[in-house]
Amino acid sequence: MSRFDPRGRANRALLVGVSEYDHTAPDPQGVTGQLPAVRHNRTTFEEALHRGGVFGAGEIRVLASPSQDDFTGALRRAVREAEGLLLLYFAGHAVVNTSGGELHLQLRTARVVAGELPGAVSFAQVLGEICVAESRAEKVLVILDCCYAGHAAGIWHRFADPEGNKEKVLLLMSVQPNRCILGGDADIATPFTRELAQVLDEGGEVWLSELYPTLKQRMDEAGYRAEEDDPQIPQALAPPWDPDADVLLAARPVPSRAPESPPVPVPVPVPVPDPEPAPPVPPAPPPVPVGVPDPPPVRPRRLRQLRRAAAAAVRAVAERLGRTTLLTALLALLATGAGGYGIFAVLGDSAICAPSLELRVLTDPDLEPAMQAAADAYFVSGANTTDDGCRRGGVTVYSAGSAAVVSALSERTDAWQQPREDDNPQRDIGPQPDVWIPATGADVGRVAAAQEDRVFARLEPDTEPLAYSPVVLAVPRGLDHTLDKSTGRSLSELVDVLEQGPGAAEVHRPDPALTGSALLATAGLYGDGDDARGAELRITRPERPEPSAVKLLCSLPDDDAVDDRGAALVPEFLLRSGIGCRPATRVPRTAAYPDDVPGLEPTFVRVRWDHGDLDATARDEEADRFRAWLTGAEGREVLGEQGFRSASGDRPLLDTGSAVPSGLTGRVRPADSADAADLDRALEEYGDAHGPGRVLFLLDSSGSMAGLWDGPSGGPGILKQTLPGLGGEDEYGVWAVHGLTGRTHTELVPFGTHSRKKAERDLDTGKVRDAEADPSAALLDALAFMRERGADDERPRLIVYLTDGEDDTRLTGDRVEQVLERAGSAGVPVAMVTLNSGACDSGRPATRIADAARGRCLDARDDLVPALHDEVARIGTGEE
Repeated sequence: MSRFDPRGRANRALLVGVSEYDHTAPDPQGVTGQLPAVRHNRTTFEEALHRGGVFGAGEIRVLASPSQDDFTGALRRAVREAEGLLLLYFAGHAVVNTSGGELHLQLRTARVVAGELPGAVSFAQVLGEICVAESRAEKVLVILDCCYAGHAAGIWHRFADPEGNKEKVLLLMSVQPNRCILGGDADIATPFTRELAQVLDEGGEVWLSELYPTLKQRMDEAGYRAEEDDPQIPQALAPPWDPDADVLLAARPVPSRAPESPPVPVPVPVPVPDPEPAPPVPPAPPPVPVGVPDPPPVRPRRLRQLRRAAAAAVRAVAERLGRTTLLTALLALLATGAGGYGIFAVLGDSAICAPSLELRVLTDPDLEPAMQAAADAYFVSGANTTDDGCRRGGVTVYSAGSAAVVSALSERTDAWQQPREDDNPQRDIGPQPDVWIPATGADVGRVAAAQEDRVFARLEPDTEPLAYSPVVLAVPRGLDHTLDKSTGRSLSELVDVLEQGPGAAEVHRPDPALTGSALLATAGLYGDGDDARGAELRITRPERPEPSAVKLLCSLPDDDAVDDRGAALVPEFLLRSGIGCRPATRVPRTAAYPDDVPGLEPTFVRVRWDHGDLDATARDEEADRFRAWLTGAEGREVLGEQGFRSASGDRPLLDTGSAVPSGLTGRVRPADSADAADLDRALEEYGDAHGPGRVLFLLDSSGSMAGLWDGPSGGPGILKQTLPGLGGEDEYGVWAVHGLTGRTHTELVPFGTHSRKKAERDLDTGKVRDAEADPSAALLDALAFMRERGADDERPRLIVYLTDGEDDTRLTGDRVEQVLERAGSAGVPVAMVTLNSGACDSGRPATRIADAARGRCLDARDDLVPALHDEVARIGTGEE
C-alpha cells in the first residue's frame, strides 16, 4: 500500500489556538497567563497550510480561543466531514494530572478548582471524538504545541478503541513528556509552530515521515529550550514510518532562494507588576513574512529574566492577597501540574524561595492513589519545610504497567536514558524514576534475574517493606453467606465454594500484566499445577481486562447484575480507603482472605542512574528525606488511613484508632512472601493461556435451518459477526453439520489461520442440506479434534455449536451421557447456541453440555449475537 496522498479528497483542518483566557493569575483558579504568541501560531500555520496546496478552499477552519463546547462542536463537525485527511492542531495551555496519566488541553474558560479542571478537555476525550464509528477520514494527524505534549503518545497507547480507528491517528508533539515549554514572545509564533511552518514552506512534496526528522534537527540546531533549561525535543508517535503510516502535508513549487535578511531582534521584556487590572490585550501585529530568518533561541539568560519577572509578580500578588492565600493558590496549581510559564517559587517569610528539586516516584497502578496521598501529605509536612517556610522538594508520583516496568529496568535502561524512535520508555512509561515502589519486593528480584550486561540503572531496595495489604476476594454481601468463613482456605477452594453456591457468582480480576495484585492472585490461582488454562476458565474474562483493581471496582457497578454477583480479586486496602468512584459503588463487599496468595508488600527502591551525578547529592538528600518521612510516624499514619497493615507480626491494621471496617478482618495470618521465579512463571503461563486461540464452529446445516439461514440473523450471518474477535494468529474452522450416518459433517472453512474476508467468502458457499443432523456425533468428533490440538500447549480453545434445536431429540439417553463425559474431560469449553427459545432452560441438553464443558448456553432469549461475539473474543486475539 502506497503512502497516503490526500489531494482531491474531502480534507479538513481544525486549527485551535487559545491565546486569551478568561481566568489568569493572580486569580488563584486561573491559568498562569495569556499566550499572545499563540495568536501568531494561528495565522502562521493557517497560511502555511493554504500555501501547501493539500487543503482546498473552505477546508481549513481556525478557532480563536474557543470555549470547551465550541471546541467539541467544531471537532465533531470536522470528524463528520473529513473523508481524506483530518488535521487537528492545538496550541495553548495544557496540564497533566498528578500521576501524569492524562493530558488536559485548557480552553478559554479553563480554571483549576480543588484539583478539578473545568474548561479543559482531556486528550482521551479528544481521541474518543476522533475515533467514533462514524469517522470516515483515512488518516488523522494531531499536532500539539503545548506543555507536556509528549504525554499524548502514552495516552494513545492506553486508549481503548472498540471501533478500531485509533490506528489511523498519527501524533506530532512539540515537547517530550514531563516537560513544559515557555509561552513564547508576544510578537512572533512559538518556536515549534514557527519551525513547522517553515518546513512546510520549503517547497516540493513534504511528507510527515520527512517533516518530523527535519523539524527535530532544526529545533536541535537552534537550541530551543523548555523550562528548567531542558532541550525542547519534538516527538512523534511510533516512527520510523512505514508506507501505511505516512501522509502528504504540502506540495508546492520549490521557491527560489531569497537574499538573506538581517536577523530579527527579539525584545526581552521585563514585566513590571501593576496593582491595577491589566489593560486589554492589543490586537495582533501582522504575521511574520515567509522567508524571515529565525530569531535567536530562548537561552538560559532569558529564562533567568523570566524567573526574575515572575518573582516580582509573585511579590506584588503577595502584597495584595496575603501570604496564606497566595500559598494555597500556588499549591493548587502545583498539585495539578499547571504550567505554561511555570511556577518558580513558593513564598517564604522574607524572600522568594529557590526552585525545589522534584523527586520522581514510579509505582504500581494499584498503589498510585495511596502513594499520591502520601506525597501530598509529605509536601506540606514540617520535614519538607525550611525555617523560611519554603519547600525543600516536591514529589511527582506516576504509575505504569508492572510487567513493562520490570522489563524496562532489566533490559531497556539504555533506551530510558537515551530514547530511540522505536524504543522509548520515557514515552511509554514516564521519566527516569528516582524511586520505584513496586507492589512487592519480588519485582526487584525479577529485574535482577533478567538484567543484561548493558545496565545503566542500579536498584537499592530497602530490606523491609513499607506496609502490607493482603490480596482478597471481595464478595458481594448477598453471596458472602456461602463462604461460611473468610480465612483458612486457598483461592481455588474459595472459588469452588462460590461456584457451588446459589447466585451464579463470577470472579473478576484485573490484567496480571499491568498490576502487581492481579499477578499475585494469578500465582496463587495456578499454584503448583500445570493447567493454567483450566485455572483461567474460572475467571470471568471480558474482552479487555481492566488495567487496575481501582478501575475494576469502578466498572462493576456499570451493570447491576454483574455488581450483585461479581467477586473481585483486589488489594484489601482499596476496600478500606475507598476509590475515586466510590459514590457509584452500589454493592458492599466482604473480604475473603486466601491463604496461598502472597500479599502486597510495597518496597522503597532507590534508583541510581549512570551519569546522573550532576545533582546526585541533592537527589540523595531528597530521596532519604522522603523515605525517612514515609517510614516514620507521619508516613505510617497516612498509609494507615489508606487501609494498609503493618508489615510485620500478625499484620494488624496501621490505623489503630478506628474500628475495623465492616467486611474486613482485624488480624490475618499472611501468606508467604512472593517469589520472583513464581511470578515470572505465572505471567508466562498467563500469556500462553491467553495467546492466539483456536475456535471450531459447528453450523447446523440440516433442512430445518432453511428459515434461519439468510441475512445477518441467520446462522452464517451470526458467525460472520463473531469473526472480528479473531485475529491473524488465531486458528479456526467451520464444520457444516448434517447427516445421520457416516461422517456427520463437512468442512466449510478449513481449520487454520484466515483473513476475515476469505473466511466470509467460504461461509457464503454454505447451504442448507435436505437432511437431518446428529448433534451428538458432531460434538464427539469436535471434542476429539480440539483435544488433539491442545495437547502440547496452553492456547485457549472453544467449540461453538449453532443450531435451531430441532435435532435435540437425538441428545438423549446414552448419546447425551457420552457427550457429557467427553465434554467434562476434554478441557475445551463448549458454547451451545440455539436460535429458538427455551433451549437453555434448566435440565435441557444444551444447558447440561455447556455446564459440563465449562462453557456457556445461549438461546433466543439472550442478546445472542453480542454475547457470542464476547465468547469468541475471549479466546481470540482480535483484529488489529
